[in-house]
Amino acid sequence: MTRLLPAVLAVTYPLLAHAAAWSGQPVWALLAGGVLVLLVLWPALARGHWLAWLSLLLCAAGLAALYQRALGTLPLFAPPVLLNAFLAWLFGRTLAAGRRPLIEQMVRVLHGEPDAIDAGVAPYARRLTALWAGLFAALAVINLILALLAVPDGLLVETGFAPPLAVPLSLWSLFANVLNYVIVAAFFLLEYAYRRRRFPDQPYRNVVDFTCRVARLGPAFWRGLVR
Repeated sequence: MTRLLPAVLAVTYPLLAHAAAWSGQPVWALLAGGVLVLLVLWPALARGHWLAWLSLLLCAAGLAALYQRALGTLPLFAPPVLLNAFLAWLFGRTLAAGRRPLIEQMVRVLHGEPDAIDAGVAPYARRLTALWAGLFAALAVINLILALLAVPDGLLVETGFAPPLAVPLSLWSLFANVLNYVIVAAFFLLEYAYRRRRFPDQPYRNVVDFTCRVARLGPAFWRGLVR
C-alpha cells in the first residue's frame, strides 16, 4: 500500500483537476488540491513524521479557506509549471562542465558494464539529456502562459488584470492535465524506438522492461542528481 498509493494519487490528481476545470464545480478543485497535498507529503507521512501531519492539517485548512472564497482553482495552476520546471532543471544541471549527463548516468547504471557501452552512447546521451531539458522547459513556459491567460479564474484575472488574450480554462486544463503527459509519453516512445534501431545491443527486452528498470533505480540515484 505504501508503494502503490503515490502512483494512484499521481494518476488521480490530473483527472480531478481536469474535472474541476471542465465542470466549474469548486468541490472538484478542492478534492484535486487535497490529493496533490497528500501526494507531496506522503513519503514523510508514511514515516510518521509529525511535521508532515501538521503540514497536512495546515494545507487542508488553507484549501478550505480558498474553497470558501471561490479560489480553489488557484493551487491547480502551480503543479504543471513547477513540475516541468523542476525536471528541466534536473536534466539541465547535469549538462554543466565537469558533470556527466543524466541520461549517460542512467545508461551506465542500467548496463552495469561501462566498458561494454558503445562509443557513440555518450554524445547521444548528452544530446538526449539536452532535448529532455528543453522539452520540460518549453512545457513549463506554455503551462505558465496558459495559466496567466485562462478565463475565468486565471492568474491574471484573479489579480485584477484583463488578459491580452483570453484562453478558456478548459483549454488550459486540456493541455496541463492531458496533453502535457501525452507529449512526454510520445517523446519517450519515439526516442525509445529510434534508440533501439541505433543501439540494438541493450540489456532490456522491450519498452516495458526498460521502464521497470528505470523505476527500480531507487531513491539514492535520484537524490544524487538533486544534490
